[in-house]
Parts: sequence; C-alpha cells; structure tokens
Amino acid sequence: MKRRIIFIMNPISGTTNKAGIPDLIEQTLDHDKFDYEIRMTEYAGHANAIASQAKDEGMDAVVAVGGDGTVNEVARSLVHSKTALGIIPCGSGNGLARHLLLPMNMRKSIEIINACEIRPLDYGIINEHPFFCTCGMGFDAFVSMKFAEAGKRGPVTYVENVLREGLKYEPETYEIEDENGKKRYKAFLISCANASQYGNNAYIAPQATMSDGFMDVIIMEPFDVLDAPQISIDMFNKTLDKSSKIKTFKSKKIHIHRKEAGVIHFDGDPIMTSADVDVEIVEKGINIIVNPYGDKRVRRPNAIQSAAAELFNEINIVKEDITKQTRHIQALSKVLQRKLNL
Repeated sequence: MKRRIIFIMNPISGTTNKAGIPDLIEQTLDHDKFDYEIRMTEYAGHANAIASQAKDEGMDAVVAVGGDGTVNEVARSLVHSKTALGIIPCGSGNGLARHLLLPMNMRKSIEIINACEIRPLDYGIINEHPFFCTCGMGFDAFVSMKFAEAGKRGPVTYVENVLREGLKYEPETYEIEDENGKKRYKAFLISCANASQYGNNAYIAPQATMSDGFMDVIIMEPFDVLDAPQISIDMFNKTLDKSSKIKTFKSKKIHIHRKEAGVIHFDGDPIMTSADVDVEIVEKGINIIVNPYGDKRVRRPNAIQSAAAELFNEINIVKEDITKQTRHIQALSKVLQRKLNL
C-alpha cells in the first residue's frame, strides 16, 4: 500500500528559486512508494493550516519545502501525531536540516524522502511556542527581529545586522531557575538548543542532540570588541563550548526572569513576550524523516557506497560554507579594527 505524502512549499521563503521544484519532485520521488500532492502557501500561517488538515486526514508525512520558518510552521502542527515531518531545505539558514545532516542538494533531499526512515525526536516549547532547532533571548533574538525587518534574507544580511548592532548592544541580567536552583547571569545572549546550530553551520551548541530528552542552555557572557572575531570563528569551528565566554548546561525545563518584557525568538522567528520566560523539552514528541546515511550506527552494509557518495557531497558543501563564513569573519574583523582605530 502506498504512503500518502504532501509537500508544502513557501514560494517566497529563503534565497532559492523554487520554480523547478515541482518538476524535480515528480522526477525524483519514488511513485511506487508514494501518492503525493504539492500545496503552495498563500499567506502567513497557511503552512500550519495545510499541515493540520493533512494530519487530521491521516497523511503519512508532510514535507516542508522552505527554510526554518516554514519547517516550524509545518512541524508544530504534527507534534504528538503519527504523521512524520520531512524537509527539503531551501531557506536562508536551514538550521534544523543541517543538524539532521540532510543534503542541501534538493534532488538528494528528495531521495532521503524516498528512503523514508522515521525517528521520534525531541522538540521544545518557549512560552507556549514550539521550536525544533533553537530559541533564545538577548542579542540573537534582537538580531532576529532586525533580520525580519530587513526584508532580504541570507548570511550577508545577518552579518550586516551583527556588525551594525553588535557593538552597541547592552547585555541584560537574567535569573535562571532549573532543577538545581536559581542563578543570576549578566549575559549577551541566552540560547536554548534542541539542535546544534542556528543555520549556515553556525554552531551555538555543538554537543546538542535531538534524542536525549534535554536542551543545551548556552549563556554567552559580555565580551569586548577584541573577543568578537574569535567567538565567531568558534561558532563555525564547532568549538564555541570551549570558549571562556560561554557557560553551558543541560536541562529539561528552565524558568528565566529578566527586568522587563522583550523579544525572544523560536527557530529564528522573533516575538515580543513578557519578562518571564519558560522553556522546556518534550521528549520524542515529533516523528521526523531523517538521513539514514547520516549516522554510522544505522548504515546498512549494502548502502556503504551510497553513504560514501553522500558524505563526499556533504564535505564539499561544508567546505563551500566554511569558505563563505571565513570571508564574513574576515570582513567582521576588518570592521572591528577600523572601529578600534577611530
């Protein structure tokens, strides 16, 4: 019996032209395994409505075709159901897809859908808003708000906002309560990570996993202008947790109190909320189609050649990303040096 699957596409998300994706799905999807349809979103929140209807109709999977915002919209409709989330990443950051080691090549990501290996994974909730990758407050939420207001997407826009706002951002004081009691921190940002990265291979929580029932809480302490380039390099080298400016711990649930109401973000989407923020992890609350070749423990003997080819492709993609991010960091360093020389 064929599985029923629906692809939800946001035609304006991210930086990728999606005109050819319906034909690519038709050509690449295994029609012996799936009956499928494609739905285009027409307004904010439409992906959520389409995914909810698909779940209610008992669809086997709903595939989000877009960036982390589209993924979040679809995923939050599928929690605690048998309907699995699939991802074809074509956004500006693709944080969740990258954490899951999904290919950035769209044809290869459809081939992952064909394999249809499904696992129950964790998700998080911040003040009643589900998140699947990261959430937080402080500078990253502030930049998320500026990024949303900028009108254009991509890593260059993100770096521009970091450069423009980072040197004048004032850290806040937070009181964090978890299972072990309360502590106060003055912090540049606080991030709660279900997955390891923001997107574009910027790893805020290199040790985070979506299958341990915990979130990684990252507290970035205030730092001066000379520290900024190294912190950026650490994020892209997956060594941020080794920085002297970082405190990190794992928790199932935390309560954060700050002086006043402000912005938070969930999977990069900013929203204003109260001075009190609650964050928790829901263990194995969503079924997700994963890369069967992304984890050595689940590779099948007859899939070694395919896995090697996939790994080679991922290495090339990561090399390209590192080159781009190195250029961004170098640009950041030059701007900071000019600031210091004024």
